Amino acid sequence: MQDARKSFGRMAGILLATVTVSAANAQMGPPGPPAVGVMEAVKRPITESNEFLGRIEATNRVNVVARVTAFREMRNFVEGAEVKTGDLLYELERGPFEADLKSKQAQVAQLQATLVNAKLTTERAKTLLSGPAGQQSTVDAAVANQQSLEAQIQAAQAQVDLSQINLDYTRILSPIDGKIGRTAVTEGNVVTPSSGTLTTIVSQDPMYVTFPVSVREGLQLRDRYATRGGFKAVVIRLRLTDGRIYDQVGQLNFVNNTIAQNTDTITLRGTIPNPILQHLSANGTVRELTDNEFVTVLLEGVEPVEVLAIPRSAVLSDQQGEYVYVLGADNKAEQRRIQLGQSTSTIASVTSGLSDGEKVIVEGLQKVRPGQAVVPGPASALIQSSMNANPDEGAQKKDGIGAKPAGTTP
Repeated sequence: MQDARKSFGRMAGILLATVTVSAANAQMGPPGPPAVGVMEAVKRPITESNEFLGRIEATNRVNVVARVTAFREMRNFVEGAEVKTGDLLYELERGPFEADLKSKQAQVAQLQATLVNAKLTTERAKTLLSGPAGQQSTVDAAVANQQSLEAQIQAAQAQVDLSQINLDYTRILSPIDGKIGRTAVTEGNVVTPSSGTLTTIVSQDPMYVTFPVSVREGLQLRDRYATRGGFKAVVIRLRLTDGRIYDQVGQLNFVNNTIAQNTDTITLRGTIPNPILQHLSANGTVRELTDNEFVTVLLEGVEPVEVLAIPRSAVLSDQQGEYVYVLGADNKAEQRRIQLGQSTSTIASVTSGLSDGEKVIVEGLQKVRPGQAVVPGPASALIQSSMNANPDEGAQKKDGIGAKPAGTTP
């Protein structure tokens, strides 16, 4: 009897709990439409930009070599410093060349003295020609001897000039302004024209920046900028290896005349200033760019273009591509397939699939399904500020920040 009462009590408790839950559910009712934030798709200016992997190159490069054979005596520069055109770099042994020059000058002096006598002989022969003792053959021989001596003097003077040139080669001067490297030959060694490079000088300002572009992307760049001014329609900016954007702007000036067969790319080149960094050059000359340095090249359009823009956060993607949700009739979410152009990290430019003024769902997307009714409201201040900040910031490739730079190999 007691067990029956316990069983009846349990069943009564379960029944009461069921009734209570049912009543609570009846009071809550089905969940309502999700609240979402929306923004209008509007046209706004954006700077087109393409990203490539590039390399810095000096506009001038000189390998300094010896022009004569001699002992290397003095080095008159600091390795790694900047030098000017005409600065004395090396001094070679001068003694043998000075002696050779004096010997050649003495030969010229000897021939000039002989020429003086030959001229006197010619004058006497011409004077005697008017008298009975004069002979034309004597005059002719004197004139020929004089002319022969004059020719010998010219040849001897050329040897003097050559000796002077060789003597001057014992003082090796800088042919350009630039930064000089380390010396390859120490004092006391014999250097010859076949000894190889003594040191290398590379110019510093401006610098070249070269970068390969795939043929397909090169055609796109041509079609985009050819009618806007060609080279003048774009500028070059650099992202350094530490992530900083270089504060100087370069100008594109060259497209190669052949395509690399192994990479199917064409090389573009521009020039960019490389001034002295005054705040770092108290004890030397410091510049930002270095010959053969790798950089990221941002090829940007000079004039911004109008694009239909929406927040980047509104764009979703699946196997079929990118899409957004727009606010349709009766506040129902409508899935819309779109095509993206060049975009920034916060702004997506839409080339097709949307019209100016359409309302795009930008917040609460995780709750939205196609055809579902929603409760629209204005987007948060954070989303709106991201659309208003930096309207002309450089655009990235449409697959977004962190995409592999164009011009690189997989």
